[in-house]
Amino acid sequence: MAARISELVLSCREPEVLARFWCEVLDFVVLDREDDGSVEIGPREGFGGAQPTIILSRQDEPVKGTSRLHIDVNPTDRDQDAELERLLGLGARPADVGQTGDEPWHVLADPEGNEFCLLKARLNPL
Repeated sequence: MAARISELVLSCREPEVLARFWCEVLDFVVLDREDDGSVEIGPREGFGGAQPTIILSRQDEPVKGTSRLHIDVNPTDRDQDAELERLLGLGARPADVGQTGDEPWHVLADPEGNEFCLLKARLNPL
């Protein structure tokens, strides 16, 4: 028997802002809102499917240092350049983590500065 990832938790100052951003990026919907301000987003079919949900957990003070986990995304219905333009239009911004410029991926940051990568391969939608 094995385990699988069911949820990713991302601490942030403004869960609603990041929920809107990541819902647009991933074609997710808001699944739940908690009294503490946390927002859970995920695929339209809800929790427990092929993709993990993301819990955006309210935290007033950002954690110091570099995150040891980041999200990689792949385009599903367009090429990497078109997806890059779409993500920048949603509020992502380029991030420099020491890449050379020769990588086949783009390093970006969400509206709160959480780094993620846009990979080149186009994946089939689930």
